[in-house]
Amino acid sequence: MKNLSIFKRNFVKPVDRESRKKPKFFLYIVGLFFLVFTAAISAAIGAITALLAPVEPPIISRVLEATGFNYTSSNSGYRLSRPVNILILGIDRVPEAAANSPKIFEGRSDTILLLHLDPREKSISLLSVPRDTKVDVPGIRFSKISEANATGGAALATRLVSSMLNNTRIERYVRVSSSAFRELVDLLGGVEVFVPRAMSYTDTAQKLKINLAQGWQTLNGEQAEQFARFRNDGLGDIGRIQRQQSLIQVIRNRLTSPSVLVRLPQIVRLMQKYVDTNLNYEEILTLANFGLQLERDTFKMVILPGSSSSKQGDLRSYWILDALKVDRIMTQYFNQSVPDFAQGRFRNPTESVLPKNLKIAVQNASNKPATAKTVAEFLRKKGFFNVSVVQDSPQKERQSQIIVQQGDLEAANLLQKELGGGKIEASSTGEINSDLTLRVGEDWVKRF
Repeated sequence: MKNLSIFKRNFVKPVDRESRKKPKFFLYIVGLFFLVFTAAISAAIGAITALLAPVEPPIISRVLEATGFNYTSSNSGYRLSRPVNILILGIDRVPEAAANSPKIFEGRSDTILLLHLDPREKSISLLSVPRDTKVDVPGIRFSKISEANATGGAALATRLVSSMLNNTRIERYVRVSSSAFRELVDLLGGVEVFVPRAMSYTDTAQKLKINLAQGWQTLNGEQAEQFARFRNDGLGDIGRIQRQQSLIQVIRNRLTSPSVLVRLPQIVRLMQKYVDTNLNYEEILTLANFGLQLERDTFKMVILPGSSSSKQGDLRSYWILDALKVDRIMTQYFNQSVPDFAQGRFRNPTESVLPKNLKIAVQNASNKPATAKTVAEFLRKKGFFNVSVVQDSPQKERQSQIIVQQGDLEAANLLQKELGGGKIEASSTGEINSDLTLRVGEDWVKRF
């Protein structure tokens, strides 16, 4: 991480020497833009790159016009020359830290994300690491990954996350204070979400009182933070990550609203005080330019695979990673070959995608509830024996979706082939205990 010059030669490839003559203020504004649309949200909900994939050119132009500059993506002068991994840490409040003090970045990490940007695949992958993931490294005295930043800063957190993921290379970090999320949501005019159950809980340590009713509602910044951080539902950190990923999608759509565009310069100015990173301006500009060129469907999210150490299954103790599934995630989402030390535990991917081995949840998202039951019966006849019908989705969908709950893209492709359709959604927002969640939309009502 310290050898910046080597990193820049590999990571940032200049394609226009004239761009180096841009004033530092230009890089500063674009840099802040990238941080707003990537890092700011991660403080509480883990949405770092939801807003990077993609970032629409008219939006960044609107920000720069407000500061007196014009921008086109061809003027950026830099492009991503190889895949890059960036660690994102959303930092808990540090009660004794003064406002605007560097100490606000020294707390535990409530949100831990690994961002993978791949110019070859023209895609972005986001891995959510549960904060309760057990640390099993010689010489480390604490037991949960959330404590790494508070103990040894971003350097230690980076080293430990890397060791969990087959020693994958992590070049940069972004740390965001928890205050960023509340203020950003308020600037957006709130976000509309479905609260699946009544939420009531008091977090004394973080001075956070949670009190939300069930149902659709527009949440302000304080309420959205409550929604994102609630853990007292028997699902622990995994349920919280699911809500984070749902908020990712909501906020990404909110930021494209015309009513929000006029507030972007204000958002840029607000967020700069909440971000700490070792990315320099040229690197930030490169990442922003990369985001401009992406399609919306190239953004994938996944949770670090594992299981709870609790026999009761309430997921409130340790999260024990599953080494075999980690290998699969690193192969399918990070394009990383399986290292020699893991070869013995890595089985042929086709062995894990037999229909009889998959646990599939069918969820109705149409106006005809019986469709889910009909689709489930169809799947059983196709050899998918472990199929269940779950509670209807609160939101109706025009197009049916295959939610890749456990990150197995091969399994999703198999199901899509058998069904003859369905959009694959690489996120963990489906039924928690399933491998795949099939959300039946209006397009399939007449098919079954």
